[in-house]
Amino acid sequence: MEQVFEIEELQENVILVGVSLKEGDDAQDSLDELAELVDTAGAKVAGVMIQNREGIHPGTYLGSGKLTELRQLIEAAKATGIVCDDELSPAQIRNLEEALDTKVMDRTLIILDIFASRASTSEGKIQVELDQLKYRLSRLAGLGKSLSRLGGGIGTRGPGEKKLETDRRYVKERIAQLNRELAQVRKHRELTRQGRSKNPWKVAAIVGYTNAGKSTLLNHLTDAQVLEEDKLFATLDPTTRSLRLDSGQEILLTDTVGFIRKLPHHLVEAFRSTLEEAKYADYIIHVVDASNPQMDKQMHIVYQTLESLGVTDKKILTLFNKQDKVEEPLQLRDLKADKTLKISAVTGDGLTQVKEVLEEMLREEKCLLEHVFSYDQAGQIQSIRKYGELLLEECKEEGIFVKAFVPREMYDRFCREDKDCAK
Repeated sequence: MEQVFEIEELQENVILVGVSLKEGDDAQDSLDELAELVDTAGAKVAGVMIQNREGIHPGTYLGSGKLTELRQLIEAAKATGIVCDDELSPAQIRNLEEALDTKVMDRTLIILDIFASRASTSEGKIQVELDQLKYRLSRLAGLGKSLSRLGGGIGTRGPGEKKLETDRRYVKERIAQLNRELAQVRKHRELTRQGRSKNPWKVAAIVGYTNAGKSTLLNHLTDAQVLEEDKLFATLDPTTRSLRLDSGQEILLTDTVGFIRKLPHHLVEAFRSTLEEAKYADYIIHVVDASNPQMDKQMHIVYQTLESLGVTDKKILTLFNKQDKVEEPLQLRDLKADKTLKISAVTGDGLTQVKEVLEEMLREEKCLLEHVFSYDQAGQIQSIRKYGELLLEECKEEGIFVKAFVPREMYDRFCREDKDCAK
């Protein structure tokens, strides 16, 4: 008789460790967010420790007294490892492992692990593997014992884990190959953007802090069927869908990867081609979780990230989402936004107003065309229906009179030789 064995993945129990550099900083808030990241990665928080210091210890992250206290906490909680809230150097990883005799991880490794499990497109997988390998290559000198511990759990998932960490030469060759592949992918994405720019459709990039409800909004507006989940980085790969408005106008909506505090610079670089969807968009739709107590800080981080990407001088529509979860009425303001609305993407409340505002934003950049097309030019009216807002179409003896809001380039083309065109 054959025996059947069920293999269950052991859930890691970790201690979260942070350093508070001054009174009133966001160390506790950052650790609360790290707890969400750890949960998303599949581990359980067994304890939390914060040390108040003037600066992070360059060798061991924490001071010697706190290390002793941390070791006792690890033993008492039967933790399998620790997660530090900042990116650790190779020396810090090595010294912490020697002092604590346990698995040592940092915030960046957790984010990479989540990204590895979320990436579904070839571009996303290349970007994740590239950043995983760069992260590990820079830390090979400090990953003495930890390499032998990478038998499972956080930090071992995704396309970047092929037991090649100890082979520097191979890792460098693989990084070079991935860079070449990513260059091709970026070239393809650039061609796609250029293709979009040839038609008069406007593009709005949906940005926001992770788990603010961007994918839910895109799904309810366009039936995009993007994964919705109440976890950080539920979706990683950008999705573009067309939204047809009541007036017949269309706009392209592009979802982007969520932002987060302490997002590693090299991770921003790896995902620059996808994050830059916001840079090349005509409008920004900023989705905010209005039910989150850290709403204002999250908005600040989003605008910081946009600025680092060179996203400036864009019209911004800010949507204060998750109104169904807001317990008390709040004064909601965004001084950087051109327009703001309160919505609930889950219930659909406010989405009609979102479409109306998008109509207004599109119309503001269009010109009023009043033009008579000869009957043999009637086919050109179809492009007005597709890319503009047709207000009036009337057959006359000399041709078809059209009154419509159209994109500037279309207006110029139709009116170049018609002195009677009225703007």
